[in-house]
Amino acid sequence: MLERFFKLSEMGTNVRTELVAGLTTFLTMAYIIFVNPDILSSTGMDRNAVFVATCLAAALGSAIMALWANWPIGMAPGMGLNAFFAFTVVAALGFTWQQALGAVFISGVIFLLLTVTGVRRWLVAGIPVSMRSAIAAGIGMFLAIIALKSAGIVVDNPATLVGLGDMTTSATLLAIFGFLLIATLDTLRVKGAILIGILVVTILAMFTGDATFSGIVSAPPSIAPTFLQLDIMGALNHGIIQVILVMVLVEVFDATGTLIGVAKRAGLLTEGPTHTNVGLGRALMADSSAILAGSMLGTSSTTAYVESASGVQAGGRTGLTALVIAALFLLATFFSPLAGAVPACATAPALLFVATLMMRELTEVEWSDTPVAASAALTALAMPFTYSIANGLAFGFISYAVLMLTTGRAKEVHAATWIIALLFVVKFAFFHQ
Repeated sequence: MLERFFKLSEMGTNVRTELVAGLTTFLTMAYIIFVNPDILSSTGMDRNAVFVATCLAAALGSAIMALWANWPIGMAPGMGLNAFFAFTVVAALGFTWQQALGAVFISGVIFLLLTVTGVRRWLVAGIPVSMRSAIAAGIGMFLAIIALKSAGIVVDNPATLVGLGDMTTSATLLAIFGFLLIATLDTLRVKGAILIGILVVTILAMFTGDATFSGIVSAPPSIAPTFLQLDIMGALNHGIIQVILVMVLVEVFDATGTLIGVAKRAGLLTEGPTHTNVGLGRALMADSSAILAGSMLGTSSTTAYVESASGVQAGGRTGLTALVIAALFLLATFFSPLAGAVPACATAPALLFVATLMMRELTEVEWSDTPVAASAALTALAMPFTYSIANGLAFGFISYAVLMLTTGRAKEVHAATWIIALLFVVKFAFFHQ
């Protein structure tokens, strides 16, 4: 049955290879089941419910990718947008987490429409590669400052805005150790380096009193505190235009780039126009649908994970890999006591390491082209320094459009860039929040 449904032999793989590939990808992305509840619970959301919602959203998204697209790609709530959800939409802008979930749902509907109509591919094609790379790097820097603050390494300083924290506290030292451990394990190509780092620091934190052991396995907690709690009308009434715009843009660039990149590595894309790839079309639809499901379960935007490349490297070529990932995320719902014991000093190094991986994108920026380089730099720098992904996107797109205009290169700017830049100008002019 598996052979017939997933076309294993046709794709040059077998059940054992797909099982190993699924396990490999799961280990590399399982850190999200600890990090996501830690981030989203800062908004007042029930931590245990978010844990279950994270596992279920990842399982459902991966299952859709497996059964509909037959691609070996894992899905889960995305890093970056969860931080945007918690620290910008709720903490900085003052919206409720229910309204933020409503915004995720609305962005998912728009995302789905953009995918169905083909506008999604038009948008991706129209944004300069340097700008897309700067967005990824900027989100990485945003995650980095959150991680450093969470670890107690960066603290508030009235004289200089930020300063160095107390480097002698046990939690801070554990966070530093965790980062070095993860980086070392990753360099040695140990599968699940981030997950191992989180678990090791959590165990050590129990000895230092920075974490409390409350068991490992139990029945899954209730998802009721977050299930169907999204406030769609509240989001619309409060006009979260910039929030929805940012969510859609990040979803478009991040998910699409990941899908195409991993699919190319797996040899799943044929040469020629993108629209000739039936698998890509279905994969795009799968990750669009997963966002809607995640918002109803009670988590931030679900997206394709670049860590899926590790499973592809292990030989994964079909949806059976993704189905294994889905099954393992379902199994993970029984580990809520362990997830609840994970302290901030254990998730901070994971965040910081993910940030370092995302900042590699800066090498893709065309630094010799001043208008491109200047706007890319503004995009990346504004995100951590204004504590907002939205501001980084706004500064980047507006500056790029203006600089290309003032240097006589307006014709080189794609219509999509002009539209996005104009939307951000309208946001600054009429929506000051």
